Amino acid sequence: MILTLVEKDLEGTAVEVSLEALTFARALSAEGGGVPLDAVVVGEVSDELRKELSAYGVRTVHQVGGEAASAYCGAAWASAILSVREQSKSVVVMAAGTDRGNELMAHVAARAGVAMAANVLSFQGLSPFVVTRQVVGGAALEEMRLDQRPAVFSVAGHAVEAKPAESPGAADVVEHSPEIAAGDLVARVVSTGEPDTDESGSLKSAKVVVGAGRGAGGPDGFKDLEELTALLGAALGVSRVVTAAGWRPHHEQVGQTGSRISPDLYVPCGISGAIQHWAGCSSAKTILAINTDPEAPMVTRATYAVIGDLHEVVPAINDEIRRRRG
Repeated sequence: MILTLVEKDLEGTAVEVSLEALTFARALSAEGGGVPLDAVVVGEVSDELRKELSAYGVRTVHQVGGEAASAYCGAAWASAILSVREQSKSVVVMAAGTDRGNELMAHVAARAGVAMAANVLSFQGLSPFVVTRQVVGGAALEEMRLDQRPAVFSVAGHAVEAKPAESPGAADVVEHSPEIAAGDLVARVVSTGEPDTDESGSLKSAKVVVGAGRGAGGPDGFKDLEELTALLGAALGVSRVVTAAGWRPHHEQVGQTGSRISPDLYVPCGISGAIQHWAGCSSAKTILAINTDPEAPMVTRATYAVIGDLHEVVPAINDEIRRRRG
């Protein structure tokens, strides 16, 4: 059986990358001749979530309650997932490659005494089970053979497109209340909340993203970029140097330690394109880079590029958009 961790948003529905992980799991199931696909959810499973998981082919939803579900706690959640795995005899335990998913799969693998493959993009058969994963911030690919059971891994964000199954699963809900050791509850989240965002919504779901890097020049250098973002109905994303300098909040960061995005259009302005940033934006369908350096990695990898100062180019783009819109 394949057991997939499903993360929830604040509304209680599955996050998009968890649906991607379920889509990936279905491909594994098909390769294995129809191995059952189960999901594990920490906390309450609403009827809406159950129907959503059914649409993705889930046979059984393992709902973890009790002390482990009161707040996020990596060690406690991993203990609960292992408990479910042992009862269900799962041969694969997997999650989306989010910060939380990678942390939990690392805990699960360590406790099970097996290797873990992070940020998997694809697999090549099951005997042997070989996966291809991103390493060095996405700058290189590595093939890794998972001989031990359970096979534990996380799926890289946007490695596959989330697609419902051709035939829905039963999605029967089975409740679990595993005993959690006191030592597993020492470090836990005490509060959560959504960051303030504009009308364009979050970076991860935006169809258009305008990026800003060191070339913005400082905290006062974002006026034209914010105007372009508004004109395009886009979200604003920034590089790590911008958040490290305190120019913009961390939730706007795109990259290995920020959000991984896959918009239809990404417009990075004044961003050199370091490996860590590229790991977060390489799934963009079209990239239009604006930079003064024609040899910058972002420029050489972009679909299109404008060589120039963003403080001259971006206002000109804004003027042209306004002119065309009358």
